[in-house]
Amino acid sequence: MNILFCSVGRRCALLKDFRNTLGDRVHIVVTDNSLYAPALTFADKSYRVPLITDENYIPTILEICRREKIDAVTTLIDPEIAILAEHRSEFEELGVTVLAPYLETASLCFDKYEMSKFLTEKGINTVRTYGSFDDFKAGFDKGEITFPVFVKPRCGSGSVGARKVENMELLKDLTDRDETLIIQELMTGGDMDADIYVDTISGEPVAIFSKKKISTTIGGANKTISFKDPALFDFVKDALKAFKFCGPLDMDLFYQDGKYFLSEVNPRFGGAYLHAYGAGVDFVKLIYNNVAEKKVNDPVIGEYEENVVMMMYDSVVIEKLKNLEERMEEI
Repeated sequence: MNILFCSVGRRCALLKDFRNTLGDRVHIVVTDNSLYAPALTFADKSYRVPLITDENYIPTILEICRREKIDAVTTLIDPEIAILAEHRSEFEELGVTVLAPYLETASLCFDKYEMSKFLTEKGINTVRTYGSFDDFKAGFDKGEITFPVFVKPRCGSGSVGARKVENMELLKDLTDRDETLIIQELMTGGDMDADIYVDTISGEPVAIFSKKKISTTIGGANKTISFKDPALFDFVKDALKAFKFCGPLDMDLFYQDGKYFLSEVNPRFGGAYLHAYGAGVDFVKLIYNNVAEKKVNDPVIGEYEENVVMMMYDSVVIEKLKNLEERMEEI
């Protein structure tokens, strides 16, 4: 199987997991705009490409797919997800499976306010959300919500700009300075997420791995512990019926007042998917079955141990500049 990871960045461990599972059955091709993306050193072939906003970006990625006879493509950054989704038909014409959601779903995932409205319309438990200070003030005056609240950018990622706000004066100041902020009810129950694999052939979720967050930094959870709850699995499966996903995704959830609430969906390999893989939930094998074997995966939902802990740590790549320059090709 030849797989292309776009915008590979620092996702070294994920590439190692693909190699660990598939060995010489996988040819790993990666792209990045920077020569200094550490994950480039863990690929079989690497390409330097334009920024994702460049008009030549998609033509370049399509040409790489032709050259490398790519079977599946995915991205590891949020802003590129909708771009791949928008050009799905062009990839499929080349026989490439796009491991990204369909366009309408991708657009919802990148706009947290639209996602909140959509979930509410579909009757899916979600965090109460306001798109502007005026809307929040009206809800506050009606007793719908109280302080403290939580604010974050409408289209941000990696928890950048997210914070708790204790009073109206500070909230007004923050939203005046940044109109992209949305305002949410502060959830005080359990904070958790789920790594999910949606079969690319059947369109059904076939793997769900849930974990509670012990510690988080900008970019997501860095310490987590696995748990299982049939109610969570049922909630996730019901929520997914409203979307068109394809491949791996990460779902942020809260548990409060005896119910699960869906907060956000990141339709790509989550940064903490490493926990799921380490606990035996192998999305790599599921992708191989779909893409190389052309077969539907049997469900493995909840097939892992509870109380398995993930603890992230830092590592480095040391390499000569000459080797980096020789390794990375350009179209």
